[in-house]
Amino acid sequence: MTEQTTEHHHGYMSDKDEYLKRLRRIEGRARGLQRMVEEEKYCIDILTQVSAMTKALQAVGLGLLEDHLGHCVVDAARSGDDAETAAKIKEASDAIARFTR
Repeated sequence: MTEQTTEHHHGYMSDKDEYLKRLRRIEGRARGLQRMVEEEKYCIDILTQVSAMTKALQAVGLGLLEDHLGHCVVDAARSGDDAETAAKIKEASDAIARFTR
């Protein structure tokens, strides 16, 4: 009897390099914000950069959410496993609730 294993791939894997690139830019922006505070830059300039960083993080989050819906939720629905489908939908709903707070 041969044991079959199926490797699960997350929905974002096809865009992994793009996500990493975006997150590295955000990381650089965070270091820039630290530098701005250390150098006592004008508060409005810092707030402008905080806003830009927030929008960049939101874009990453929305992309991951879209990937989760399009891959993980769809795969669960296709499997015919109602409990798994309900769990994935609940995960997505909870993520949307956290994301919109």
